[in-house]
Amino acid sequence: MNLSISGRQLELTDAIKNYIEDAVDTLGKYNLDIISARVIVSADEKNGKKGFSVEFVINLAKQETTVIRQKDKDLYAAIDLAIERAKKVFRRTHDRITTQKGKGKNDETGNTVIDGTDEIVPMELELYKPLEIEEALQKLKDTGLQFYVFNDIDAKMRVIYKRTDGKFGLY
Repeated sequence: MNLSISGRQLELTDAIKNYIEDAVDTLGKYNLDIISARVIVSADEKNGKKGFSVEFVINLAKQETTVIRQKDKDLYAAIDLAIERAKKVFRRTHDRITTQKGKGKNDETGNTVIDGTDEIVPMELELYKPLEIEEALQKLKDTGLQFYVFNDIDAKMRVIYKRTDGKFGLY
């Protein structure tokens, strides 16, 4: 990881730099590929009140850049608050990547089974000749299905379906 620490209107001491380095190193526990981190520390003075602003710009591989800005009247408190916010963002990113929700499991036949959904069985499609709308309507009536998908004479994909009022609809 490439770490860059700079100060604006403030001279950074070795203690501050080491504190920031240790704080950024704690983000490594989320196992996200951190490419680089840039920390900008600046001193602010408004209306006679002195404060500090800390900005973390963290680049992750295959993710968007994370930018966290924090202001406080104490420099170390600003750093701690910014790191806590970064930890929260990285924990959510890590959880989103590693969670089992939405990922499939393989069953004993090697097919993918997705939790929480109906089982989908892949089938080979039969090649159908184009049908007239009347032929598709008859097939729908014969099968007892809710809808029937077919190609019409003009090579358009069409859907004929049963309506709740007993009539049939056509897309």
